[in-house]
Amino acid sequence: MKVILKDGQLIEGSFEEKGIREAFWHTSAHVLAQAVKCLYPGTKCAIGPAIENGFYYDFEFDFPFSEEQLQAVEGEMRKIVKEALPLEVYEMGRQEAAVYMKERGESYKLEMIENLPEEETISFYRQGDYAEFCAGPHISNTCQIKAFKLLSIAGAYWRGNENNKMLTRIYGISFPKASQLDEHLKMLEEAKARDHRKIGKELGLFTIMEEGPGFPFFLPKGMVLKNILVDYWRRIHEQEGYMEISTPMMLNRSLWETSGHWEHYRENMYATVIDDVDYAVKPMNCPGGMLVYKMEPHSYKELPMRMGELGLVHRHEKSGQLHGLMRVRCFTQDDAHIFMTKEQITDEIQGIVRLIDRVYSKFGFTYYVELSTRPENSIGSDEDWELATKALENAIREMGVAYTVNEGDGAFYGPKIDFHLQDSIGRTWQCGTIQLDFQLPLRFEAEYVGADGERHRPIMIHRVVFGSIERFIGILIEHYAGKFPMWLAPVQVKILPVSDKYLQYSKAVAEKLKEQGMRVETDTRDEKLGYKIRSAQLEKIPYMVVIGEKEQEGSSVSVRCRDAERGRQDMGEMALEEFCKMLKESRD
Repeated sequence: MKVILKDGQLIEGSFEEKGIREAFWHTSAHVLAQAVKCLYPGTKCAIGPAIENGFYYDFEFDFPFSEEQLQAVEGEMRKIVKEALPLEVYEMGRQEAAVYMKERGESYKLEMIENLPEEETISFYRQGDYAEFCAGPHISNTCQIKAFKLLSIAGAYWRGNENNKMLTRIYGISFPKASQLDEHLKMLEEAKARDHRKIGKELGLFTIMEEGPGFPFFLPKGMVLKNILVDYWRRIHEQEGYMEISTPMMLNRSLWETSGHWEHYRENMYATVIDDVDYAVKPMNCPGGMLVYKMEPHSYKELPMRMGELGLVHRHEKSGQLHGLMRVRCFTQDDAHIFMTKEQITDEIQGIVRLIDRVYSKFGFTYYVELSTRPENSIGSDEDWELATKALENAIREMGVAYTVNEGDGAFYGPKIDFHLQDSIGRTWQCGTIQLDFQLPLRFEAEYVGADGERHRPIMIHRVVFGSIERFIGILIEHYAGKFPMWLAPVQVKILPVSDKYLQYSKAVAEKLKEQGMRVETDTRDEKLGYKIRSAQLEKIPYMVVIGEKEQEGSSVSVRCRDAERGRQDMGEMALEEFCKMLKESRD
């Protein structure tokens, strides 16, 4: 597959390569825009980028556009693809480009051009009689887009600003092979069935109310799940030598100015005034952790110092970006901050990589690693950035960990390693991260006394494993489709008495199981057994225990299991002690 760059150079690669795939989807967005302009000439085009899974384009229509029109647009796109239009790249001066867009009534394009520097030379890509200014890159010919589908429409404010006009965003996906599209659409159907918002409601795990968009409520069973994850997190961090701390949810402006967040992250923070002083609700835990480190002097003998925190943070997200537990306005970040010497960097990074691998393996995830480098709005010296980036790179290279480089996507204070885990239907999620930071210790004047008796500046690592407890729960719900493994299931056993005559024995069975550390519920409703079994199946309970006359007389239980892969769902009658032993083995 050939890709044409803004300088006219042609490069070749496969669709599996990230850059090539993005160029493919970017060109698909241009084909979408061309089709829309052919069908509806009065439409104004805004932006149309490639995204993680496909592409979108924002339009201002002069009529109410609905999903019914998507089929007509797809038909026009097929014509454009069939024409096999080559893409040509050429340049215009800023003034000439502005006139070109003004003549065509493209006010959004004109605004973007006017915001560019005066001396900027602007590249255009043309396919047939359609052209728009764009930095590219694009594939060399529309005929390479063999299969595509327009998926949905949504509202989107121009430039993401709620004060601007609401545009119509059309989402799509495309591939070089029809079989790839078929596979992707099947995955989307499966993802729809696994939607954590739907399953979370059905299983009584969490809800989000209109009184607090983006602020999740965890229900009793959801709290069981959340606490299991928290307990697991605490256990493995204690084993790895972390100390747990808790820092305040709100701190004053001077702290956030020192950390750089007030300048670089202010638009995402919630602020208030207390006693005539500006305060902000913390969007991150790290500045508070820095204050804890600075409470007393430290020696090199204490380093590395590993401090973990399950801190509730708040970030202002646009309402249109909120999505169940995946994108919220408050969440529990499973942070840790490690203070160390330069000589300890490699060992600490490698220790975190092993810890993250241990956790993801526990949940059955595979993952890939991405190294993100210095962004444009960074702070700190070139020397520190180069040292930090090489330290991360060398640490994972020594471990033989494969990785890709994501240029310019580091944090404003340092480069990072991101872990993208893959779920059971092939989707990827960015969760774990390791960020190496030379800047915060400098800004806060953090120190330790070295072996030479002199004061030195520690190096700091920011890292998370889950990412956030809330989002990780959302991922787990979809990964398992609500069928949590035995150790993670909020309810592990549901006891189903055939009638009220067997409630006493059912209670005794429940107590015995609870003594073994099992999470148990008893269905005491006045319903038929078949109804109770069906209800327990819908709740995705791992084991169901039927209790009637035979079981009561024999001090036994009749067992049904949720997962067919364990064998027959109806496992038959067994002694209570035998069942307890089986459950323990299954859980452990």
